[in-house]
Amino acid sequence: MLPLEGLLVVSIEQAVAAPTCTLRLADAGARVIKVERAEGETARHYDQAVHGTSAYFAWLNRGKESVVLDIKDKDDRALLERMVAKADVFIQNLAPGATQRLDLGAADLVARYPRLIALDIVGYPQDSTYRDMRAYDMLIQAESGVCAVTGTRDTPVKVGVSLADVSTGMNAHAAILEALIERAQTGRGKAIEIAMFDAMADMMSVPLLHHDYGGKQTPRTGLAHASIYPYGSVSCSDGQVVIVIQNPGEWRRFCTGVLKRTDLIDDHRFANNPSRVENRETLGEILGSIFGEMTRAQAIALLEENTLAWSNVSTVADLSGHPALRRIALETPGGVFNGVASPVRREIKGGPVPPLGAHTEKVKQEFAENADG
Repeated sequence: MLPLEGLLVVSIEQAVAAPTCTLRLADAGARVIKVERAEGETARHYDQAVHGTSAYFAWLNRGKESVVLDIKDKDDRALLERMVAKADVFIQNLAPGATQRLDLGAADLVARYPRLIALDIVGYPQDSTYRDMRAYDMLIQAESGVCAVTGTRDTPVKVGVSLADVSTGMNAHAAILEALIERAQTGRGKAIEIAMFDAMADMMSVPLLHHDYGGKQTPRTGLAHASIYPYGSVSCSDGQVVIVIQNPGEWRRFCTGVLKRTDLIDDHRFANNPSRVENRETLGEILGSIFGEMTRAQAIALLEENTLAWSNVSTVADLSGHPALRRIALETPGGVFNGVASPVRREIKGGPVPPLGAHTEKVKQEFAENADG
């Protein structure tokens, strides 16, 4: 038996953040009813990469039920209200203020249904002056400063995946599980607000603390760590490898066994991590000259011999065939595809990625005004 079996989740969701949260709930056994508009939610239209289904939608919507409702229509709105009245969890990530205007905000719903856990995913904290700002993944990455510390010296960039959306969905998932535990203890539900900006601000804590208390700016360092060195890619004669040196013992083994330069161990320019960071350009030139004479295989062998961490600089094609990648066969309306297995659970409820409105009539009958229960 999965831990969330018997839990009913109703979600007016779109794109990535809320679907990330409800995917984790569905995987753990919850019944997730996904409410969509007539043309389908935003992510259905991003592309047609997976047998005609958007890659985003195929990724995030397995095992859910799709119901098409017009929540501004009187009858559909009444149906939604009956669904929420029986739900354990309600989630939404619509535009700022939309659900409040419809009397579907988290606080409003919990006032009507005291055992309900209702969660609003928003771009910015609703008690801030940014409350009405539109919020998409790249906008939040840029606004929070993530792009200022990501990229090369000359070019700020966004993270190449939906970092703000996914981390917000993960925070929402954690908050709901906490609220379920709290409800089991108190019998009361909870209104929750999860902001995308909060998720990114939390991830920016180290650069922020360096700025506020260390008086220094975190530089953009490409494929390297901004505050640990050496920690990043080095170029061998036939490609790159990522190396990591984090403590004095590793530095000694690195100098002795890999670089064959014991004179560097106590060199005042490199004797500790702050010194190495300060003198990263000089040390980088030394590393470049030594690793440039090695093949990747030779470098990796030396790193392994000296118990030092390393990684490949993989492409997406490399990931597709990676020996550590766990896959799961999933069904879309156009056919079966191999998705990435859940990072949370080995055993999941699973189920197909739903066609638009596939469960509308079933749900309407189940939650009809004169339905039993």
